[in-house]
Amino acid sequence: MGKPSAKAPASQEAQALASSSSSAPVAAAAANLTNSEESPPYANNVMRFFKSVGISDPNVDNFSSKDYYSNLLCAYLKTDTVSRGRVTCFATVGPPITNFFGGFHGGAVAAIAERVAIATARTLLGEDKDIFLGELGISYLSAASKDAELIVDGSIVRSGRNITVVGVEFKMKNSGKLVYTCRATFYNSPVAKL
Repeated sequence: MGKPSAKAPASQEAQALASSSSSAPVAAAAANLTNSEESPPYANNVMRFFKSVGISDPNVDNFSSKDYYSNLLCAYLKTDTVSRGRVTCFATVGPPITNFFGGFHGGAVAAIAERVAIATARTLLGEDKDIFLGELGISYLSAASKDAELIVDGSIVRSGRNITVVGVEFKMKNSGKLVYTCRATFYNSPVAKL
């Protein structure tokens, strides 16, 4: 048998913290922690990094909430027009979606491209048809700096019985310069008839 661990289980630590803390909300939150709900050990380091680069967006502070991905993107993506086979949106490069160098983060570009591509595909395909993303190819042609405004234009390239291909272009709003381009391939799942 091994030696007993000197570290108390997480539930006992939470109860000890709850009894010794003077702040009631913090104590209540600590007492309700379970192993599956604890923040990862690196979460504090990530939050310190965000603060050191000047990000103070309330969405970033709420990183552990359900559907955080949507809240983060939707704050910087606004719909302009929606028509059959075409979706146009405006995107603003805000602090939470910039990289270390002050440009539009590549992951945020991909996430917005995916979201616009899905919306564009849904203008042609009904809600009853299941689709899944099979391929997403992005060309990063130039950088969009912090606080830049972009026009994100999604259009259907090809739509068939089994495959739908969507092209998404990111252009600078003030100059019309093409910054990023994307092509998404969706596979259509047939609806089962019982």
